[in-house]
Amino acid sequence: MKLGVLDYGAGNLRSVLNAIAATGRQATLVTKPEDFEPLDLLVFPGQGAFGDSVRILKANGLWEPLQTWLREGRPYLGICLGYQLLFESSQECAGVRGLGVAAGEVRRFEARAGLKVPHMGWNDTQLLQPGHPCWQGLPNPAHFYFVHSYHPHPEDPALALCSTHYDGDFVSGIAAPGLLAVQFHPEKSQANGLRLLDNCIKVLAAGVSETATPQAPSSCAAADSDLR
Repeated sequence: MKLGVLDYGAGNLRSVLNAIAATGRQATLVTKPEDFEPLDLLVFPGQGAFGDSVRILKANGLWEPLQTWLREGRPYLGICLGYQLLFESSQECAGVRGLGVAAGEVRRFEARAGLKVPHMGWNDTQLLQPGHPCWQGLPNPAHFYFVHSYHPHPEDPALALCSTHYDGDFVSGIAAPGLLAVQFHPEKSQANGLRLLDNCIKVLAAGVSETATPQAPSSCAAADSDLR
């Protein structure tokens, strides 16, 4: 199986590549349109502003092949920005259209006394689809690492894979055929993150994203210092 990690020129991808390597796999960087074709699974991590990211992806010729990949239902794992861009729009950048794979808006946490924005650090994640095979071997709730000021608000509640409480509950992950995406950072979430990453790759590689058929647990290498 050939894994690709989308590199649009903004953000350090070393921790993501290291995390994939810790599951016993290797991934190549996707930096130009022709890099998409030989892939079996695309991982889109990222950080940065919604609008700037769209602009950079378009300038680098990556927006259209990314749209095609998603339109064709090819296996996709989105992390943080790669989750947010799946939606139609964001309060961060009015007038900028997202990929529109999922109906909904990306909204900012409302700054108020006692609430720090961005939401940064470890937090519990409630598994809304606990039988989904991506959660195999993980507790409910599971602890993951977050760094974000915005969060998607899907219109379709059936997409919700998990939720997290921060100034109320928000949907911190979604699942659809051929697609899994989360707001938190598996690559920074130590053992839980590596377990989830390994499960997600297996699920997507098998062409399954909504079945609750259990899979046998797999062993993951221990996270290196970059994942802490």
